[in-house]
Amino acid sequence: MTKAVDGASRYSSIEEDLVVLGKTFGLGEVQAYRFLPNGLMNGNWRLETAGGAFALKRIMDVPLPLARRNLAVLSELADAGVPVGRPLATLSGETVAEVANRGYCLIPWLEGSHQPGTELTLDQAGDLGVLLGQIHRSLNGERTARMLPPASELLAAPVTTPYAAHAEADRFLMLIAGLDSPTAFDVEAARALGERKVLLDKYAGERPTTEVALGPVGWTHGDVQHRNVLWRDGKIVGVIDWDRIRVRPFGEEVARTATVQFGGEDGFLDLERTAAFVAGYRSVVPISVPALADAVERLWWKRMSDYWQLVFHYDRDDHSCDHLFLPAERFLAWWTERREDVQQAFAAMP
Repeated sequence: MTKAVDGASRYSSIEEDLVVLGKTFGLGEVQAYRFLPNGLMNGNWRLETAGGAFALKRIMDVPLPLARRNLAVLSELADAGVPVGRPLATLSGETVAEVANRGYCLIPWLEGSHQPGTELTLDQAGDLGVLLGQIHRSLNGERTARMLPPASELLAAPVTTPYAAHAEADRFLMLIAGLDSPTAFDVEAARALGERKVLLDKYAGERPTTEVALGPVGWTHGDVQHRNVLWRDGKIVGVIDWDRIRVRPFGEEVARTATVQFGGEDGFLDLERTAAFVAGYRSVVPISVPALADAVERLWWKRMSDYWQLVFHYDRDDHSCDHLFLPAERFLAWWTERREDVQQAFAAMP
């Protein structure tokens, strides 16, 4: 077996596990494997076998029973024509194989590339919106009904209070102040937290006032963005990473997908591509402008009051998302100054 790229130390068991997995899935000997560093929450590899290439995932972000349900949904979506890979079953008919309490799933390798938001043409941005609409319709259609029961029309959307957001910022500031040898990341994080507290003070009165989101709700993918969409020859050929299937307001996923795909890491939101994406989505799902406006404001406040990258860094000692923190802070500042412009982009008509 040839090892192309090694992963983090937490995946040190992979070579031994592959021997078992090759037999469990009926692949025979795994000839080569390559760690894929793009995955933030799970371990991922490309496998080369006599039977072809496969994507192997070590499931770490969801409980294994939930992963089994999601993989069953994936098979139904493939039957419905959604561009997804159909999960392989083990020789005993299971989609999740367990090796020493570690869970794995296997999907045929989909050839394609990940394209960051501003690399998409306006037509491609619209195609992405159409695809998201098709995903929402398929997840809530007849094929998946036996696995995903009908969603409630009312869904709680908790709103973090300014006091709680301030308290969390202060907790991280105290933690950083107590470090013996602060790193460059610690210094930048402390500076950014100070700036965040200023924004919280200034905009506390503009947070969402209710805990019920507007618009339709239903089963959603949960993480449609450039890391999880594969393109080839200008067309979408695959959507991956279905670990976060759950009920959400549709507007929430539209807003999140657009801001991650066309903004976030670049420090600003590409409003033209966002408008094309929203128009594409609304050509499939007839969501109203007020529902989208509500979702955008809720996401803006969530970004204002959340520190998830710092939770990873300081509370979990997981630095895999450190590079996302400062761009997200720049994006939040940009967005806050241009909220009306952002709302106009999300009001685009099909």
